[in-house]
Amino acid sequence: MALETPLLTEADIRHRIGMELQRATQDRHHEWRTPVLATVGADHAPQARTVVLRQVDTPVSALQIFTDRRSPKVAELAASPHATLVFWSAQLNWQLRVRTLATVQRTGAEVDAVWMRVSQSAAAGDYLSAHAPGAALSMPTGDATAGQEAPPTHHLALITLQVQDMDWLELARSGHRRAVFSAEQWEWRVP
Repeated sequence: MALETPLLTEADIRHRIGMELQRATQDRHHEWRTPVLATVGADHAPQARTVVLRQVDTPVSALQIFTDRRSPKVAELAASPHATLVFWSAQLNWQLRVRTLATVQRTGAEVDAVWMRVSQSAAAGDYLSAHAPGAALSMPTGDATAGQEAPPTHHLALITLQVQDMDWLELARSGHRRAVFSAEQWEWRVP
């Protein structure tokens, strides 16, 4: 006879979410490392793209990602700071939707400190291109800095996503469970 796994409590779920998000910033293979970020586009239509989770405040109150400051998402967040991150883990059978308010830092000590780390990595080229993300090219190239004579100024920006609430969904044979919660509240919901 197989033993059933005990159901996680509210405190267990909060703790596990925080732990998994922290792990995702350090483990390149963690399923939550690359969530989908959804914003409102300039045309008021939803826009969604995969991003890389870079930092998590503990307790989970803010998440951080990096981007090129010329990317469309920066303009979208300037017009409407509301954004949602969607995480899925097949291993956990968990979906996590995180509603946030975003702020973008283009300059300053924190951006400089992050750039010092990024500039020593292979990812540096992502923020050195003479072309903005999504710009038309005459021919495809895998090198963002191809054809440039001197290294330009970097275009790194930090997006901090202040958590408003989370919508957690667990898929299980014994029955799905769902809860919506913030720092102050917890509410079980129909899955």
